[in-house]
Amino acid sequence: MSQNHQETQNDGQTESNNEDKERSKFVKALYFTAGTTCLVLGIIGIVLPLLPTTPFLLLAAACYARSSERFYNWLLNNRILGSYIRNYREGKGMPIKIKIFTITLLWITILISAFLFIQICWVRILLIVIACAVTIHIILIRPKNRNIT
Repeated sequence: MSQNHQETQNDGQTESNNEDKERSKFVKALYFTAGTTCLVLGIIGIVLPLLPTTPFLLLAAACYARSSERFYNWLLNNRILGSYIRNYREGKGMPIKIKIFTITLLWITILISAFLFIQICWVRILLIVIACAVTIHIILIRPKNRNIT
């Protein structure tokens, strides 16, 4: 009788292991999808100042680290996109000229969008709140050192 009980217990463990593997694959697929979505938003953010590039690329890297080592390594070693992540991780900062340019372009784009294209008041307010938050974030990024070597 104990042998039957043990076989039933082993079957239960096998089913549990299979469920865990399926759940793990599903979670990895979700991380991969989220990483790809963040990657696309980060790339769009390079040319559209409304979207912050670096946070989306950092999220993409974090998602890829949990889902696909191949894509994670590709992102970190990418000639263009990898520099955003490396500079942020290394705390290299942002040149003041780039800060000024980014903030100026951000506000021009937000104000044009909010007052020429958006008719809904709460959306205008939301855009301005987002612009304020992004501006604060950019200001708080350490200025890049001008070391002459």
